[in-house]
Amino acid sequence: MIDIQHLFVKHIYGDHNSSKSVVRAITKLLDELPEQSIGLNVGSGKTNLDARIKNLELDDAPGIDYIGSVESIPEVNNTFDLVISQEVLEHVKEPAVAMSEIKRVLKKNGKCYIQLPFIIGFHPCPNDYWRFTKQGIVTLVEASGLKVIEVGETVGSATGFYRVSVEFLSILFSLFIPKVYKIMKALFSLLLYPVKWLDPLLRLSKESERVSGGYYVICIKE
Repeated sequence: MIDIQHLFVKHIYGDHNSSKSVVRAITKLLDELPEQSIGLNVGSGKTNLDARIKNLELDDAPGIDYIGSVESIPEVNNTFDLVISQEVLEHVKEPAVAMSEIKRVLKKNGKCYIQLPFIIGFHPCPNDYWRFTKQGIVTLVEASGLKVIEVGETVGSATGFYRVSVEFLSILFSLFIPKVYKIMKALFSLLLYPVKWLDPLLRLSKESERVSGGYYVICIKE
């Protein structure tokens, strides 16, 4: 059965995982990964990135290789050549513990890709704890002992404004009829979508990172 809500969020409202910068960064990591390597996608959901990448999720489902939390990855030390985590650690109560686990299961010289939101609404699944500035995501990763080799913006300030605006208008227009909140959110997600196209223009401003949608880092275990 087609999950309409999942597809709508993935391709319209929350399409950050398919932004040019994200796709470019992950594609490069996968292209550089030797054929016999093994990787891990933390909180993979329904995503299958590559045949060499195993999937970790909280609950069992088709395509899931490991069942468990990133705070306690069910694998031995020094197992993976690459670990990918997209929009996961904001849902983890102890992100520093999660980063320690990621480092533990990485092989020496293994790399990890960590992607986190900055300007985005509350979205529990099942919980939602944190937001990260560029400085915050770098500090989180470096505190685990991993070396940052690249930092990038996932989506820009126009997308950050879009996400907050959709939430604001949806709340406003469902104020007296709460049950129409999701309908309003779908409507404003479509109506305001062109706002996202301003991301490249707003990056010309040195102040654009004040409301960026989010960031990623690529790091290595030395």
